[in-house]
Amino acid sequence: MKILTLARDLRRRKARERGGACVVEGIRAVEALLDSPLVVEGALASPALDTTPRGAALRATLEARGVPVTDVDEATFTTAADTESPQGVLAVARVPERALDDLAPAADATVRLLVLDAVQDPGNVGTMLRTAAALGFDGTVAMPGTVDLWNAKVVRSAMGAHFSHPAVSATWEAVDTFCSAHDVVVWGADAGGRPLDASSPDRLALVLGNEGAGLGSDAQARVDQLVSIPLTQVESLNVAVAAGILMYALRPHDR
Repeated sequence: MKILTLARDLRRRKARERGGACVVEGIRAVEALLDSPLVVEGALASPALDTTPRGAALRATLEARGVPVTDVDEATFTTAADTESPQGVLAVARVPERALDDLAPAADATVRLLVLDAVQDPGNVGTMLRTAAALGFDGTVAMPGTVDLWNAKVVRSAMGAHFSHPAVSATWEAVDTFCSAHDVVVWGADAGGRPLDASSPDRLALVLGNEGAGLGSDAQARVDQLVSIPLTQVESLNVAVAAGILMYALRPHDR
């Protein structure tokens, strides 16, 4: 029952940070995990996994890869699961060791970074991670106050995106040093900012703020430019929707 105990413990952020591991739940998410470079330590399964062909195929893949699978009854599985309607499978994986310096661009290369300033909703963060990966951003940086990037809900919402898309946590001081060293311009999303147009610097960090409060004082003190999305009829957009629009407009065109 080691994997069961571990999965239960990893529901807490401190346990994830201490152990360097996370829980990946659901058939689609575990499929993506198996296609990624992450190390899978084990899986927990309930009878529900074998009720669909896709679930049965996933079990076969886990076993073929040599991943230890622990079977438990449905009631026990729910004590480790994070979803209201579990699909009967979760896996424990090692969180990749990534640092801000890993995102440094090569000489003369462009760079696009998404910076999350105290974004707290796991669904929003997961969606933003997946969008950043889809639109060719080089990495996502979580600032203090942002929900843990390896929270089970974030992992599920990102649908495996940050198994490969570099996502790191950092301090503002570290971001200052990084941007100065690599000539990265910092733009912040704000309703009062300049309407976004087609021009943008080659090296850019785009900061999105908290769902309710927007950009915090630390972010506001550091941005080189505030930018906005021209809107009609409504005053604001969900932060993940806004991030998607801005990232699409700012996506790198040289890849």
